[in-house]
Amino acid sequence: MIYRKRIIDSIMEEKLETTGGIVIRGPKWCGKTRTAKEFAKSFLELQDDEQLERNRLLAGSDISLLLKGEKPRLIDEWQVIPRIWNSVRSDIDRQNRSGLYILTGSATPNDRESKDLHSGAGRLSFVDMKPMTLYESGESNGSISLREIMEGTAHISGQTSAIDYQGLAFLACRGGWPSALEKSSKIALGIVKEYVNSLCESDIIRIDGKMRNPDLARAILRAYARHVSTLESDSTLMDDVGFHHGSVSRQTMAEYLNIFKRLYVLDEVPSWNPNLRSKTSIRTSPKKGFTDPSIATAVLECSPQELALDPQTFGFIFENMVNRDLSVYANKIGGYVRHYRDRQKLECDHVIHFQNGKYGLVQTKLGSHGIEDGVAKLAQMRDLIREKNKIKMTVKEPDFLMVVTGMNTAFTTPEGVLVVPVGCLRD
Repeated sequence: MIYRKRIIDSIMEEKLETTGGIVIRGPKWCGKTRTAKEFAKSFLELQDDEQLERNRLLAGSDISLLLKGEKPRLIDEWQVIPRIWNSVRSDIDRQNRSGLYILTGSATPNDRESKDLHSGAGRLSFVDMKPMTLYESGESNGSISLREIMEGTAHISGQTSAIDYQGLAFLACRGGWPSALEKSSKIALGIVKEYVNSLCESDIIRIDGKMRNPDLARAILRAYARHVSTLESDSTLMDDVGFHHGSVSRQTMAEYLNIFKRLYVLDEVPSWNPNLRSKTSIRTSPKKGFTDPSIATAVLECSPQELALDPQTFGFIFENMVNRDLSVYANKIGGYVRHYRDRQKLECDHVIHFQNGKYGLVQTKLGSHGIEDGVAKLAQMRDLIREKNKIKMTVKEPDFLMVVTGMNTAFTTPEGVLVVPVGCLRD
């Protein structure tokens, strides 16, 4: 298979030169192993069931045998044998050089296992990986750079995306799974369904050996998908599950949601807390999200045609897609994504902060009818910041305002708001 360049490739190169090892974290099937093999000179695949028992026996007798091999050495799904972590850390200390190991993991160890693991600080660096963005998969033409927007050098006027409304619905349902890109539409859409089946039938058990109910797992994921890109509480999810499946306790709900987080299925967006309102008026709940929008459409059993006919649901799914792409692009250039909402209903879908202190406010609007509302909300937030700063400087003005849309043409409004099709964006 021809390797498709990933945005984290340059991050990998940099970190291999500065730390003893890298830990690539992300959901299974997102391309972690394939990318790691581009940099590794030897590898050990712990998810291979035929070799697993042998490797566990080696870990119990002489774990150093599992570390032998040309460096960088890839240890795939290291969390299957958690003791490897401390052994890798000790070997990095002993050799005292960079670029020794690449660890990949599609699940985090549980609390009992992780309490005995060294933090890895100073020895291992972490790289988060998601399924492919539209730019990585080749659907976005990359004519508009988030870096140039951040630097103030982007000229947003007339760039066009080739992705139409129906095509966007298909891409939301197909997702960014690398194995789906070269397949027919029918097969590509089936890949994420297999992912969900594997997740609910085996992964939720394999992660710690505890038996769990696959039907309840699906019901919880469906309830979560019905509220994706919202701030609804877990109590609302419980009511939803109870209505469609049967009652579930708060403890059970929390346990399943925690498992999905450990498997990197859920990707919630933390809140942004500037000093704009009283702390009691700011909503601090994370916004619900999946690591890829296709997980939501798969558990809802929603086809691209059905999604296109339901603009309201599509809008929430589209926001999840934009969050996936923006978070990857922002991470590449030293940024991170948050959201803002207060009890006065003033909200911002995405707040992108960068390490150099710059930040931007972003609204997500699927169709042209929502762009005017998005522009108005961004202007309202900018005005609030200006008014607060007249009294006392509390937070600097945003460096850019942007509406990311599913429409085809980019432009800049008279208010200075950038309107950018998601099919034009790149890092």
